[in-house]
Amino acid sequence: MEAKASKRKATSAEPRNGRALPHDVRDLGLAEAGRRRIEWADEQMPVIRLIRERFAKHKPLRGQRLGACLHITTETANLLRTLKVGGAEVLCCASNPLSTQDDVAAALVKEYGISTYAVRAEDRDSYYRHLRAVLEAHPTMTMDDGADLVSLLHTEYADQAAEVRASMEETTTGVIRLRAMERDRALRIPVVAVNDAQTKYLFDNRYGTGQSTLDAIIRATGVLVAGSVLVVSGYGWCGRGVASRARGLGANVIVTEVNPIRALEAALDGYQVMRMAEAAHVGDIFVTVTGDKEIIGPNHMTAMKDGAIICNSGHFDVEIDLPALRSLARRVDRNPEREVEVFHLRNGRKLYLLGQGRLVNLACAGGHPAQVMDMSFATQAMAAAWASEAQLEVKVHNVPLKIEDEVAGLKLAAMGIKIDRLSAEQKHYLASWQSGT
Repeated sequence: MEAKASKRKATSAEPRNGRALPHDVRDLGLAEAGRRRIEWADEQMPVIRLIRERFAKHKPLRGQRLGACLHITTETANLLRTLKVGGAEVLCCASNPLSTQDDVAAALVKEYGISTYAVRAEDRDSYYRHLRAVLEAHPTMTMDDGADLVSLLHTEYADQAAEVRASMEETTTGVIRLRAMERDRALRIPVVAVNDAQTKYLFDNRYGTGQSTLDAIIRATGVLVAGSVLVVSGYGWCGRGVASRARGLGANVIVTEVNPIRALEAALDGYQVMRMAEAAHVGDIFVTVTGDKEIIGPNHMTAMKDGAIICNSGHFDVEIDLPALRSLARRVDRNPEREVEVFHLRNGRKLYLLGQGRLVNLACAGGHPAQVMDMSFATQAMAAAWASEAQLEVKVHNVPLKIEDEVAGLKLAAMGIKIDRLSAEQKHYLASWQSGT
């Protein structure tokens, strides 16, 4: 349930180095609890800890003012701490109204000296006021989770674009938006597509989204996944993760897709594949992870079983047609504590909507496990250091393979895993064309 329009104004915490720290968080009294949880997550993030040690020595972000629009969670806090240790002046806001952990936001301000503008369940006006607060500080670099900050930079704050050295984007949805801007020649700053790094999407999107989505569904509803029919819309890396975790818990998984290659892959992976119009009649739980709008529409909703559960793990709250759902209901009951809404339809059936149709893994659970975010945020931090020192062309850039290999190597070392290395002969053979059978 969205909060009423907030009348909050940004305030200042205790002065640090003689300078007050602007912020807007729910309650600074939560800071100690937030610090304990941040430190717990940090114990599960050995790669980001190692990078923080390097950053403390070399200060690769010295002189940068870095504005981050990210999910304000314990894992994100450890990334932001690392960026600050690396020499950047860091400030942040939430990238989704329901993803903020209020104790973490308080700790970022009071314990770590990072200006933070984020309140869980903030309304749309507050959300955009917080985005503007970050941009009004004139960042020289940005980080985005969905491209809302960069979009605002290109519209209301277009005169500041020349001040921004580079931006990092962490979501599939955001990269799609930014590549569209590049294609339309609307992009005005260099962007690093962190989401497209293998050390991000193969692990964060697949294992992180898979586990945290199922965790959220179970926390919110207590439903038994085993034996249920779970419909996954979209078979990208997030969809693959949700489908595999659901099957692991004993669900009968159906995949809906529009891409023939992905649909074929899902079928050969052993899932049923069908159109949503057919799946709507048989599904018990529906999860959208497509990045597109109106995946579940009014015709699907009216065809669903009484008591079906619907939720979204895509970045924006557009995958479920929420206006249509409201128009179909004669009454809506809300359980704000669990972020569950019960829509009593005019046809006599009821549907359960989780997390307002927003990112369910953050609205109804704690988001991705720290161990998987360790790689994503290590890649993010190292990409920021690279972009700070490089002279990047205005376009969407991939993360350099050297960074990817280093992050993966550090993660393997932290797990106590050793792998083979190619000999000089083997490298030559793979790179040459002269040798054959």
